[in-house]
Amino acid sequence: MWTLDELLDRVRVALAVAEYPGAPNGRVRDVPDRRAVRWYATTGLVDRPVAMRGRNALYGPRHLLQLVAVKRRQAEGRSLAQIQAELAGATDAALADIARVPDELLDGGDNGAELAPPRDRFWAAAPTTLAPTTLAGVPLAGGAVLLLPAHPGPDDVVAIHAAAQPLLDLLAARGLLTKPPEAY
Repeated sequence: MWTLDELLDRVRVALAVAEYPGAPNGRVRDVPDRRAVRWYATTGLVDRPVAMRGRNALYGPRHLLQLVAVKRRQAEGRSLAQIQAELAGATDAALADIARVPDELLDGGDNGAELAPPRDRFWAAAPTTLAPTTLAGVPLAGGAVLLLPAHPGPDDVVAIHAAAQPLLDLLAARGLLTKPPEAY
């Protein structure tokens, strides 16, 4: 396992030796900094640290693959949202194909540190079906739209409108609707 600084050193070396073209514009760093890695972990783009040693977070080979894969995709001009959609739930093998990190940089990622049990990352799991899901939208008052994985019938729409009224009232009270809601 590596500290965050050790991980970033490995990311820097991995990108330097593996034909990394660099960021396509000045808005993206060639190598992530400490703050970016923490933010990536918070948003689920990169796994959270696997363990702690005192106040130091520890990272492993999967983190290295994830960070290098993110940088490679950014170099292709992809947004973080696109990258997250692609890499969510990716296997180590899939990450390795994208990242192309030399094996010697992946070695030493497990130095016998006690690991905390992995956290459940339900939001990062790959979809269980390969077929794309078509969503149906039910327009609600105030500009809100309810998305459903199936097309509701006319009776369903009437029932949805009635059941949604308390939620619409709450959204209106918080200023989260684009126009004032009308009662159905």
